[in-house]
Amino acid sequence: CAIELGIPNAIHRHGGAASLADLLDTVPVSERRRPYLPRLMRYLSATGILALDPPYSTTTGGEGMYSLTPLSRLLVDDVLVNGCTSLGSFVLSQTTKYGVTAAMHLSEWFKSDDDSAAEMPFRTAHGGMDFWDATRGDQRFNDVFNAGMGSSSKLVLDFVRSVRRHKLSLIDVGGGTGSAARAIARAFPHVKYSVLDLPNVISGIPLDDDDGIVQYISGDMMDYIPPTDAVLLKHVMHDWNDDDCVKILTQCKKAIRSGESSRGKVVVIDTVVGSHEKDMFEAQVSFDMLMMVLTTGKERDEQQWHEIFTNAGFKHYKMKPVLGFLSIIELYPELEI
Repeated sequence: CAIELGIPNAIHRHGGAASLADLLDTVPVSERRRPYLPRLMRYLSATGILALDPPYSTTTGGEGMYSLTPLSRLLVDDVLVNGCTSLGSFVLSQTTKYGVTAAMHLSEWFKSDDDSAAEMPFRTAHGGMDFWDATRGDQRFNDVFNAGMGSSSKLVLDFVRSVRRHKLSLIDVGGGTGSAARAIARAFPHVKYSVLDLPNVISGIPLDDDDGIVQYISGDMMDYIPPTDAVLLKHVMHDWNDDDCVKILTQCKKAIRSGESSRGKVVVIDTVVGSHEKDMFEAQVSFDMLMMVLTTGKERDEQQWHEIFTNAGFKHYKMKPVLGFLSIIELYPELEI
């Protein structure tokens, strides 16, 4: 609600601090609902999403100045935080009616022996339809989901920066509508950047976004990935079960081996469960619950990743944790003998 009303943006555009009167003049609240906004603001400040000075009390009520916290700064459209754009669209993509309804069927799913709904609670909640069926059948949901997936580009920027001295082609597999890809391609013109995604995703890209800086490829990663120097899988693998992950990596390996570069590799940006930091571990296992509700996939620990890489024919890889609960994994195809 705070994101859709634009409350973090309104505070930012008031110079970083805004009174309740300032917000009532700014955010799109109808005259009839204005008396309810103080209650929402009290909740946002009490939970640490916003700060209030002086703090709420029976004496001050909510009369004070609301400001952003480290968390709500991540929800401002006009600000880059550690290279990341607003994560507001990501929050909206994770709180749709599809996901929330599916989560409410988790206990039912655990108790059910129904084969048609056995894969995930999402099917139980939505009459046998899976997550990807929903994106194909509901254009608004498809748009919200893809906007959420494109809301952060820092990890990809870090990867491209690491290979900035080399000419290369890179395919972002499952890269959505390419919002991150276009920004990266402009920043690093030596990279020939392509996005591969399903037809319903590619067809939803606005014509004015097709400026030629990124090539969009309509296809299925399970069947074929075009030849390239590098393949990027950002937040893709955790959506799929182990067998499907092996299929995806097998296609990646074929694409790299048929490319021209001897430095070809697959870059996986995903979770490696097992952080020693409590907050990071909590985030990792929370996402694992999300994957159990929505998909056939999961968040994996290092041993589980190792088994998938080995089964796909990758003997050489390296992992490094980045940006909290995520890791970058670089896979190198074993050399032909």
